[in-house]
Amino acid sequence: MGPFPHNAPPATISDANPAGTDGFEFVEFAHPDPQALEKLFWRMGYTEVARHKTKDISLYRQGGINYVVNREPDTHAARFIAAHGPCAPAMAWRVVDAKHALRRAVALGATEYTGADKTLDVPAVVGIGGSLLYFVDQYGAKGSPYGKEFNWLGEADPTPKGVGFYYLDHLTHNVRRGNMNTWYRFYAETFNFREIRFFNIEGKLTGLHSRALTSPCGKIRIPINESADDKSQIEEYLKEYRGEG
Repeated sequence: MGPFPHNAPPATISDANPAGTDGFEFVEFAHPDPQALEKLFWRMGYTEVARHKTKDISLYRQGGINYVVNREPDTHAARFIAAHGPCAPAMAWRVVDAKHALRRAVALGATEYTGADKTLDVPAVVGIGGSLLYFVDQYGAKGSPYGKEFNWLGEADPTPKGVGFYYLDHLTHNVRRGNMNTWYRFYAETFNFREIRFFNIEGKLTGLHSRALTSPCGKIRIPINESADDKSQIEEYLKEYRGEG
């Protein structure tokens, strides 16, 4: 299933990794009551390390994990709150070359997002449920993607230890029945993800199907879950969330 982010070699653009994926950069969260998120993150060991210079957006960090809290009105994130309630309206991937990743994704059918209300001024496409997928190529030895648009609250680009979370292992998608293979193809055909596990779980009262995917770099894992009936927790999520995500 590896490599894992802490011991994986640097990514390169290749036949095996045509988009040049290199791991997660951040997950964006939004909430009708942002303080609820901030209290939750604090209890989980995350520290606010930076704030956007012109927008009401904060960066929380623990180890190599970045969470962005977007409180800014009249944005993609704000519209996601109106549609879904508490939500994760975007994620960002590290890539070798962001413009290359965008061009390739669009050429293969992805939709570029060009709105002026992006969290970072980097390339992005529309992903699961209308969420955004950002491409970031400034990280590690190349610097920080937050340096130009955020103010650090202490030392620049810190790595607070928190309670011991080091890296983001996976993000799960819950999709409507019949859409699991659609999103599998999106990741497989656009970014050369591959399936590493398939689950067909049947309980006494309900069941689910799941395709667990991993990126060519081995650092991004996305299980895609689909309910086998209308009684599962996945189905409950889709109804409560009012959409896929």
